[in-house]
Amino acid sequence: MWKQILILLLLVVILATRTVVEAGSGIPLPEPALSVQNSELVSDIPQANLKLTAQDWWDDAVFYEIFVRSFYDSNCDGIGDFNGINQKLDYLQALGVNAIWLMPINPSPSYHGYDIVNYYAVNHEYGSMENFKRLLDEIHRRDMHLIVDLVLNHTSSAHPFFVDANNNLNSPYRDWYIWSETDPGNGWHPGGQGYYYGFFWSGMPDLNYTNPEVTAQMDNVVRYWLDDIGVDGFRVDAAKHLIEDGAQRENTPATHDWYKEFFVAYKTDHPDAYTVGEVYGAGGFIAKTYTGQLDHVFNFELASGFVNSANGRSNTGVKSAYTLTLKDMPQGNYATFLTNHDQNRAMSVFNGDLGKAKAAASLLLTAPGTPFIYYGEEIGMQGKKPDEDIRLPMQWSADPQAGFTCLPTGDSDSAQVWRAPNEDYPTVNVAYQLDDGDSLLQHYQALIALRSAHPALRIGSTSLIATDSTALFAALRTTDAEQILVLVNLSDQPLSEFALSAEDSPLAAGEYQLESLLGNLAFSLIVEENGAFDLNLLLDVPIQPNQTFILRFE
Repeated sequence: MWKQILILLLLVVILATRTVVEAGSGIPLPEPALSVQNSELVSDIPQANLKLTAQDWWDDAVFYEIFVRSFYDSNCDGIGDFNGINQKLDYLQALGVNAIWLMPINPSPSYHGYDIVNYYAVNHEYGSMENFKRLLDEIHRRDMHLIVDLVLNHTSSAHPFFVDANNNLNSPYRDWYIWSETDPGNGWHPGGQGYYYGFFWSGMPDLNYTNPEVTAQMDNVVRYWLDDIGVDGFRVDAAKHLIEDGAQRENTPATHDWYKEFFVAYKTDHPDAYTVGEVYGAGGFIAKTYTGQLDHVFNFELASGFVNSANGRSNTGVKSAYTLTLKDMPQGNYATFLTNHDQNRAMSVFNGDLGKAKAAASLLLTAPGTPFIYYGEEIGMQGKKPDEDIRLPMQWSADPQAGFTCLPTGDSDSAQVWRAPNEDYPTVNVAYQLDDGDSLLQHYQALIALRSAHPALRIGSTSLIATDSTALFAALRTTDAEQILVLVNLSDQPLSEFALSAEDSPLAAGEYQLESLLGNLAFSLIVEENGAFDLNLLLDVPIQPNQTFILRFE
């Protein structure tokens, strides 16, 4: 009797305290926090094996997005490959990036790879699985991380499961896809047996995630790449489209419920695995709804702000994007970028304007969030749709074929480069810009180095600072130990005089000296109570067009 009472009392105590212990630490931590940065927490997730950390490796990461087919061809067949990336890791480390995202590497009938026929293999055009593992080992040896594209929403129409389901009403895979006996219209395609749903196009039939077998299979795929291969996580393609609900085709409650379980499934055994979701158009508000489901989503709202402000030479766009983002996600729990493989390249948006490209890079790499750089962006590669032309070969040098391949130029019976480089490669290439101290490449290097050296630029809080001109962007990044002011002249005119002001800020009252980490500006600032300040500066040497200053408070 007393034993039963003691057991009952113990259960009551356990339920009341509801604490979990981080593996190996012996320190009790309150449930249900998944990360001290999360602003919304999922209380119904089993927490026992989830790592609770104040900072994850991706908080300190600068990612580099690579389309393998276009990065570097090591075997002279005109197609980039795993060994080619391996040969260019020194360049990536010198640039300062410490994490890589590879666009799809699975077998596919398409050049881009987003319609997969085998989730457990690699595209033979890129090399063997042993080649990939060797690349992964070398990346890890350099204390870098690698994530790969995870295409959950659909398979290829050439996938064996779909082929069988399309030809046989009694196929065991029939219910793995979504079917209709009649044509419901947009997004539906005629098949061998009725109509099937494919949101993006007929070659990408959507998977049916209301079928538990589909979820189980994709859980196996995730475990395979994490356990057997050893990648560090995934970029989740088309994340918002997973489960439709009638006319609602994105961000449905069922999609969010699925990701809650997905989050637990991979975090339980791999708490250090990272997922970043492509939720097209997302800003802070949408990103917040994926808390506890994906580690990050891409912040398209901020990306548009960076690009539009640099292109329009006004801080209006980026300040608006920041205001909305900071309202919902003040901790920076999202991924940032300028443009990606689905959009016209940033330098094309800027019509080749180097100053605008530098200003955009400054906005990106001094912002909160985890930044992603699209390959070639750091040298100002251009490209406009169609998609093949925004995924052209990387421009390494002025050598024939932009140094991308050892294939000869001109017509030949032998293999040809998969796509000709942009015609500007003789002057827009890595080798040329490494020797030019004023190049876009060296600007990226300097910004990444400062971001890596100063925690305030990576994980600090962000406060917008008012200026007297829309031509000047100003933001304060702060931690308990460090305060940094970012100034970017977005205009094409020098600024000889400007004003900065704040009604409140995280700064303590007192007088500060500001010394420049980037640029040649220095001045003092008096901060009142509540962090308020008001400063007017008349400069002997004006801020040049598109110039950036990064100043540390002393």
